Amino acid sequence: MAYRLGNLEESVLLIVMSIHDEAYGVSIREQYIKHTAHKLSLSAIHTVLRRLEEKGLIESGMGGATSARGGRRKRLYKVTRFGYKTAENIQMERSKLWKLIPRIDF
Repeated sequence: MAYRLGNLEESVLLIVMSIHDEAYGVSIREQYIKHTAHKLSLSAIHTVLRRLEEKGLIESGMGGATSARGGRRKRLYKVTRFGYKTAENIQMERSKLWKLIPRIDF
Protein backbone atom coordinates (compact mmCIF):
# COMPACT_ATOMS: atom_id res chain seq x y z
CA MET A 1 0.00 0.00 0.00
CA ALA A 2 1.47 3.36 -1.04
CA TYR A 3 0.85 6.43 1.06
CA ARG A 4 0.42 10.00 0.01
CA LEU A 5 2.44 12.13 2.34
CA GLY A 6 2.00 15.75 3.27
CA ASN A 7 4.92 18.09 2.78
CA LEU A 8 5.90 17.98 6.45
CA GLU A 9 5.68 14.20 6.60
CA GLU A 10 7.80 13.88 3.47
CA SER A 11 10.39 16.34 4.81
CA VAL A 12 10.67 14.54 8.14
CA LEU A 13 10.94 11.15 6.40
CA LEU A 14 13.78 12.46 4.21
CA ILE A 15 15.56 13.90 7.25
CA VAL A 16 15.27 10.58 9.09
CA MET A 17 16.80 8.93 6.03
CA SER A 18 19.60 11.50 5.79
CA ILE A 19 20.76 11.30 9.42
CA HIS A 20 20.11 7.57 9.59
CA ASP A 21 21.95 6.50 12.78
CA GLU A 22 21.35 9.68 14.80
CA ALA A 23 17.72 10.39 13.99
CA TYR A 24 15.89 11.36 17.17
CA GLY A 25 13.42 14.13 17.92
CA VAL A 26 15.86 16.95 18.63
CA SER A 27 18.28 16.11 15.80
CA ILE A 28 15.41 15.84 13.32
CA ARG A 29 14.04 19.21 14.43
CA GLU A 30 17.48 20.83 14.13
CA GLN A 31 17.95 19.48 10.61
CA TYR A 32 14.44 20.54 9.60
CA ILE A 33 15.07 24.12 10.75
CA LYS A 34 18.54 24.16 9.18
CA HIS A 35 17.42 22.95 5.77
CA THR A 36 14.00 24.60 5.47
CA ALA A 37 14.50 27.79 7.49
CA HIS A 38 11.06 27.15 9.05
CA LYS A 39 10.49 26.90 12.78
CA LEU A 40 8.79 23.79 14.08
CA SER A 41 8.11 22.68 17.63
CA LEU A 42 9.49 19.46 19.01
CA SER A 43 5.95 18.28 19.76
CA ALA A 44 5.03 18.76 16.08
CA ILE A 45 8.06 16.65 15.10
CA HIS A 46 6.97 13.92 17.51
CA THR A 47 3.45 13.97 16.07
CA VAL A 48 4.79 13.51 12.54
CA LEU A 49 7.17 10.76 13.67
CA ARG A 50 4.28 8.93 15.34
CA ARG A 51 2.21 9.15 12.12
CA LEU A 52 5.11 7.93 9.98
CA GLU A 53 5.66 5.03 12.35
CA GLU A 54 1.95 4.12 12.32
CA LYS A 55 2.11 4.04 8.51
CA GLY A 56 5.11 1.69 8.64
CA LEU A 57 7.46 4.17 6.98
CA ILE A 58 9.83 4.40 9.94
CA GLU A 59 10.50 2.37 13.05
CA SER A 60 11.93 3.32 16.39
CA GLY A 61 13.80 1.88 19.30
CA MET A 62 15.40 3.13 22.46
CA GLY A 63 19.06 4.10 22.39
CA GLY A 64 21.45 3.70 25.28
CA ALA A 65 21.31 5.90 28.37
CA THR A 66 23.95 8.61 28.66
CA SER A 67 25.15 10.73 31.54
CA ALA A 68 24.71 13.82 29.34
CA ARG A 69 20.98 13.07 29.32
CA GLY A 70 20.82 12.37 33.04
CA GLY A 71 20.74 8.63 32.46
CA ARG A 72 17.73 8.89 30.16
CA ARG A 73 17.53 7.07 26.85
CA LYS A 74 16.41 8.65 23.60
CA ARG A 75 14.11 7.17 20.99
CA LEU A 76 15.97 6.64 17.71
CA TYR A 77 14.20 6.43 14.35
CA LYS A 78 15.17 4.75 11.11
CA VAL A 79 13.49 4.30 7.77
CA THR A 80 11.94 0.96 6.90
CA ARG A 81 12.28 -0.71 3.51
CA PHE A 82 8.69 0.37 2.80
CA GLY A 83 9.51 3.94 3.85
CA TYR A 84 12.54 4.06 1.58
CA LYS A 85 10.54 2.70 -1.36
CA THR A 86 7.76 5.22 -0.69
CA ALA A 87 10.24 8.12 -0.68
CA GLU A 88 11.81 6.76 -3.87
CA ASN A 89 8.38 6.59 -5.55
CA ILE A 90 7.58 10.17 -4.55
CA GLN A 91 10.88 11.33 -6.01
CA MET A 92 10.24 9.46 -9.29
CA GLU A 93 6.71 10.91 -9.56
CA ARG A 94 8.01 14.43 -9.06
CA SER A 95 10.81 13.92 -11.59
CA LYS A 96 8.26 12.78 -14.20
CA LEU A 97 6.17 15.89 -13.59
CA TRP A 98 9.19 18.20 -13.81
CA LYS A 99 10.09 16.66 -17.18
CA LEU A 100 6.65 17.66 -18.51
CA ILE A 101 7.31 21.34 -17.90
CA PRO A 102 8.56 23.17 -20.98
CA ARG A 103 11.57 25.45 -20.68
CA ILE A 104 10.24 28.87 -19.69
CA ASP A 105 12.45 31.91 -20.12
CA PHE A 106 11.61 34.87 -17.94
